[in-house]
Amino acid sequence: MSSDGWRRAALGLGGNIGDPARAMAEALRCIDARADCRVFAVSRLYRTPPWGKTDQDWFFNACALVDTTLGPESLLDACLDIEKAMKRVRAERWGPRTIDIDVLTYEGVEQTGGRLELPHPRMSGRGFVLMPLCDIAPDLVVEGRTVREWLSRADVTGIEPADAGPDWWRD
Repeated sequence: MSSDGWRRAALGLGGNIGDPARAMAEALRCIDARADCRVFAVSRLYRTPPWGKTDQDWFFNACALVDTTLGPESLLDACLDIEKAMKRVRAERWGPRTIDIDVLTYEGVEQTGGRLELPHPRMSGRGFVLMPLCDIAPDLVVEGRTVREWLSRADVTGIEPADAGPDWWRD
């Protein structure tokens, strides 16, 4: 933890219902507007094939680095509150969604069990997480390897940058 109480966390965002790019941008602006969070960096926006449950529309995905004074579970709660305010419905695992915000990593914390596992237990095998995260944190070490190294081993078939500028979430 830095001397001023701020820690850096990585978030993964995605969605495939309605206008997911707009929803992710709104979620990032909500996070950035909080007194206990500030968005440090945001990846490019990516268009990605569905994963897990493949009979649904393609997704848009991005990652963000956020500095926060919240603890890991409180950050998760803040993300879930934003999802709820944006009418996220959890109907089926890996199913369609308007918005999804995952806490991927939290500086200095590794934990298993409970309602938040850190780092996110499946992130190192998911190209749709690793590709955007590599934009903003290629040297971040997760489970003994850098994001760049995990990405070199991941399936990135079909994942492509979307047509959006570097400040797509601010527009």
